[in-house]
Amino acid sequence: MLKTIRTILWTLVAVAAAGAAWIWYQGMAAPQPAGQSYAQYSQDGQFGAGDYRLVAAGTGETVGDEIFLGRPSLTFFGFTHCPDVCPTTLADIGHWFAELGPDAEAVQAFFVSVDPERDTPEVLADYVGWVDGVTGLTGEPAEVEKAVAAWGVLAEKAPLDGGGYTMNHTASVFLTDAEGRFFGTIAYGENSDTAVAKLRRLIGEG
Repeated sequence: MLKTIRTILWTLVAVAAAGAAWIWYQGMAAPQPAGQSYAQYSQDGQFGAGDYRLVAAGTGETVGDEIFLGRPSLTFFGFTHCPDVCPTTLADIGHWFAELGPDAEAVQAFFVSVDPERDTPEVLADYVGWVDGVTGLTGEPAEVEKAVAAWGVLAEKAPLDGGGYTMNHTASVFLTDAEGRFFGTIAYGENSDTAVAKLRRLIGEG
């Protein structure tokens, strides 16, 4: 009887832990559209529009939300001290572009830092430089905060044991068309063939 009770209790603990993990993953991977649906965003015009000013890593050029216009875009919010999601996503983008071949020239990709205190333009340029076609964007903390709010993403500091911090952030890649309208997302860990198919549809619709 005691063994049975222990088994039931451990099962409940495992279920609770799995539920907590799922909630955490949803918070990390699911975009946070500031109370609106994506349909509403796309109907309202340019997705992520705002008065923020960011710095393009590598060139030092100051840019606004107009940088996301003109060509279909992939936009990801991350940081250079990220242990797994960010480098994996960069590698995925490089793979998607390789699969697209010459069609990859029809799209642009952006890595927007959510950790501007550490991610200077020089640091970010070096971080994204190994993936052709990806532009790093950072800036003053206040400007990055405005960009984060405009895109409706999660970005918050999480203290680490022993000092320092990491960043909790949305892990999805945002897809927008040439006019900046929301097209969809690619989830972290999504099947590569599915991701490339989405990009081909994005390119097809321009």
